[in-house]
Amino acid sequence: MSRVLIADDEESMRTLVARAIAMDGHDTVTAQDGAEALDILTRENGAFDLLLTDIQMPIMDGIALALSAARDFPDLTILLMTGFAHQRERASNLSAIAHDVITKPFSIADIRTAVADALASKAAKT
Repeated sequence: MSRVLIADDEESMRTLVARAIAMDGHDTVTAQDGAEALDILTRENGAFDLLLTDIQMPIMDGIALALSAARDFPDLTILLMTGFAHQRERASNLSAIAHDVITKPFSIADIRTAVADALASKAAKT
């Protein structure tokens, strides 16, 4: 299936999302912040179908990560997550590079649906 890179500073959230996505057969790789995720993207030459990133993280936040990833890997689909309304507002001007923003807390069904939708949009573009 698809390869998904998950970036979130909360270990429990990374684990939950990775397990939920794996239920649909996707291969997941996790990173604890944006800098680590960007290192993984660079090392693997963008070999992912989807970047799923929290917005608020230490070292490099999800918006900086999304901007860098979109610049370096323009075919990568990006899905943002946040639990904060003001972060959702910050992301609203990223519609050109980010597929959507999913609001935390979300159910396993919600994240699986959001990922399926993002990957379907990628398939429609190719």
